[in-house]
Amino acid sequence: MRFVCRNFGLSDLPRRGLTPQEAPLEVLLLDVEAELSIWEQGRVVWAEEAFPVTELAYHLALWLQRPSAGHEHFELDSMQAEEGLFRIVNSVDGWRVGSNLTPNFWTSPVTWDALVVAIKQFDRSVREGVAAMGIEPAFIPEP
Repeated sequence: MRFVCRNFGLSDLPRRGLTPQEAPLEVLLLDVEAELSIWEQGRVVWAEEAFPVTELAYHLALWLQRPSAGHEHFELDSMQAEEGLFRIVNSVDGWRVGSNLTPNFWTSPVTWDALVVAIKQFDRSVREGVAAMGIEPAFIPEP
């Protein structure tokens, strides 16, 4: 499993009259968006356009830093996206990614170590996309 981010953009920042350097944290988390897709075995199994990828990277990093990491589920508590849009749950067979909006969709189970690798690759991709737009990605915690 891997997460892919493409087509980064700043949805509302210009409308707000802010530059990336002036924008507060919550604005950067909401306004930096990209197409997010999940790939398995060389094919897209889930995709969402204009996804708040910086917000997801931010919350995933905090989740991995918790002492309970590897023992509790993750659900993106987004200021913008619908509740349950992005979830990670532990099943008998391993960790799976899914969405409440598509209840029949779940990735194949992976080990905790494989999930962490995928999240860290996603984090690097988000940081690179943010930096390519001229924004310092330091506002996203290290996972």
